[in-house]
Amino acid sequence: MTTLRSESIGAGETAAVGPRVGVLALQGDFREHAHLLARLGAHVSLVRRPEELATVDGLVIPGGESTVMDKLSRAYGLAEPLKRAIAGGLPVYGTCAGLIMLADTILDAIAGQQTLGGLDVVVRRNAFGSQNQSFETDLDIPALGDEPVHAVFIRGPVVESVGPAATPLAALPDGRVVAVEQGNLLGTSFHPEITGEYRFHEYFLGTVRNRTLNG
Repeated sequence: MTTLRSESIGAGETAAVGPRVGVLALQGDFREHAHLLARLGAHVSLVRRPEELATVDGLVIPGGESTVMDKLSRAYGLAEPLKRAIAGGLPVYGTCAGLIMLADTILDAIAGQQTLGGLDVVVRRNAFGSQNQSFETDLDIPALGDEPVHAVFIRGPVVESVGPAATPLAALPDGRVVAVEQGNLLGTSFHPEITGEYRFHEYFLGTVRNRTLNG
């Protein structure tokens, strides 16, 4: 098994007083998330082990391959601690594969694939086709203000149905839901970290701060 090395990514002096946010760094585009969060003033660490998860006040699960993340999270003993942390109210933001990991149900899961759960949604993997069918569009997301969010979709999932516990935040013109929240959990089908669109991360950091202040 490959040895994984712990890392911390700071944002200058502001990081020392910012919220402690981890980025799940088993696979995928975790560095893009880490650098964006650091620029927003968070104290960011890369999470690969249960003891690292225990040090953070919030967690981002990046895009990548959900099946690989699932297998690695179990191989490194992270899956069960992650499930307990989510059930205990840890703020978690999942993008693309991260949304799949947070979903309670995957319609087209491969044999043996598991999720962490927590979001009362049903998702479909690779709902927009292969990587060469990736696309960009602007989305109206009232929770983030009046200016549309420029969203990049790369082999992303779609939310096929939203249960009563979850709330849709954004949908494509055809009605397919691509952003949801539920309590301290947030999920998007697209990749704001790629375009430098910071508002979802800022919104998430607000959730982390609120939970930290309110215990």
